[in-house]
Amino acid sequence: MSQPHIVALGGTTRPQSSTGRALAAALKVAEDHGARTTLLTGDAIGFPNFEPGSTGGEPNVEAFVAALRSADGVIVGSPGYHGTFSGMVKNALDYVELMAGDERPYFHGLPVGLIATAAGWQAAVSTLIGLRSVTHALRGWPTPLGVAINTADGPDAIPRAQPQIEIMVGQMFAFLAPRVRS
Repeated sequence: MSQPHIVALGGTTRPQSSTGRALAAALKVAEDHGARTTLLTGDAIGFPNFEPGSTGGEPNVEAFVAALRSADGVIVGSPGYHGTFSGMVKNALDYVELMAGDERPYFHGLPVGLIATAAGWQAAVSTLIGLRSVTHALRGWPTPLGVAINTADGPDAIPRAQPQIEIMVGQMFAFLAPRVRS
């Protein structure tokens, strides 16, 4: 693997959501590490409710799954809604089930960075904990540092989180390093 592919997914339907901006900031750090990147937010993850046994079929679902199949690392970001991650993000993660029968099922063996945004520390941290649980269920390896961002701190909340975002993405690349050398 010469140029790793990092896929970020999450956010909201709002084009400039805090979570979407945080995911874009993380992907910029990944690009600075030499990665090619894909951001899946808004309409790119606005799927119909997942139905077990679904085969996908919708073009945006097919693009989502194709991006994840080619990923060497994943970043998942969600706003905190009522103490946990959003239904939109959970629904998108449910579609990862379409990868169950793949040679590399789900997020098996992939480093997964996690970002949670919320209007308060309690919701941001509890959202991060929920994302970590889902990442484990999908066989991913969450980075030791997850990024919780308190958006109630104002418009500088994302830039102030930049050092943590850089550490998290760096941890993903440290995990990838043995693969990149091989």
